[in-house]
Amino acid sequence: MTVLTDLDQAARHAGEFRAGGTDLMARRPAGPYVDLRGLPGLSGLTWRPDGSVRIGALTTVAELAGDVRLRADHPALALTAQALATPQIRAVATVGGNLLQRNRCWYYRNPAFSCHQNGGDSCPARAGLTLYSAVIDTGPCVAPHPSSLAMALLACEASVEVHGRGPSPVGDLYGDGSDPARDHLLGPGEVLVAIDLPPPVPGERAAYHRAIGRSEAEWPLVEAVARLAQDGGGIARAAVAVGGVARTPLRLPEVEEALLAGEPLDRAAARAAARCTPTAQNGYKVALLTGTVLEVLERAAGAAEGGS
Repeated sequence: MTVLTDLDQAARHAGEFRAGGTDLMARRPAGPYVDLRGLPGLSGLTWRPDGSVRIGALTTVAELAGDVRLRADHPALALTAQALATPQIRAVATVGGNLLQRNRCWYYRNPAFSCHQNGGDSCPARAGLTLYSAVIDTGPCVAPHPSSLAMALLACEASVEVHGRGPSPVGDLYGDGSDPARDHLLGPGEVLVAIDLPPPVPGERAAYHRAIGRSEAEWPLVEAVARLAQDGGGIARAAVAVGGVARTPLRLPEVEEALLAGEPLDRAAARAAARCTPTAQNGYKVALLTGTVLEVLERAAGAAEGGS
C-alpha cells in the first residue's frame, strides 16, 4: 500500500484510492491501494460568510451527520448523512468514498460472473435476478447507483472539486448512466478533493426517507430527498432527488415542475413513475418510488408550514 504526502504524488500513482476503506476492503480488489488518509487539507467543513460551505472529501459521514450548523442551514444533506449505515461505519466512511463507491450488484460482486463492471461485455442481471435492479433504464447496466450522499448533493445543487480541474456540478461525476463499466467518471489518478454547497435558501425545509428491507443498517430499495421553500400558500422553490432506482442519482424535474405549478403533493409525487420501465421482478419499486417521494414531500411541506 502506498501512503501519500501530496495530491500531485497521488496523481502519479497507479492503484485504487483508499479513504475510509468501508467499501474497498469489502470488495478486496487485487490492488495496489493508494492511501489518501494522510493528505492535508482534505478533511473538515469550512464555512464562508454567505453560509456556503466547503466539505473536504476525507470528512467522515459522522461529521456531516453531527454538525449543528449543517443541520440548520443544509438539512437535506445532514438528514441523509444521519440515515446512512451504522454509527460505526459513519465514523469511518468518508464523503468522497461514499460518492465514489462501487455498486452493490450481486453479479458484479460475484467473481463467478462476467459483466460490464468487471471487464465483460454483458449485464447478466438483465436476464437474471432483477429484484433490486434499476427501474429507470438509462444504459446497458441496471445496477442502481449506491451513493445516498450523491443524491442529496444533487438536490442541494452542489459542486465538486477534482484535483487539477475547476469546479463542476456534482452530476458530472456520474454523467447520464450510459457508460455500463463505470459507477463514476473520474479517470485514473484523479482525486476528488472537496464538495461545495451554495448558500442556504431562506425558509427552506427538507426531508429524507429511505424504503428498506429491515429496520436499519440496510441499503435502500428506494430513497428520496426533498427541499421546499414556500411563499405564502404555495411552493416557491423545489428540489427533489431519488436514489436506488437508476444507474445514477436523479433529480425529478417533472415532480418539481408539478409542485411549482401548484399540483397537490400526491399528484406531483405520482409523476415520479413517468420514466419507470420495471421488469417482472422489480415492479414493486415503482410504488415504493412514488410513495417515498410523497413521504418526503409531506414531511418537508409540513415542516415548512409549521416553521420548524
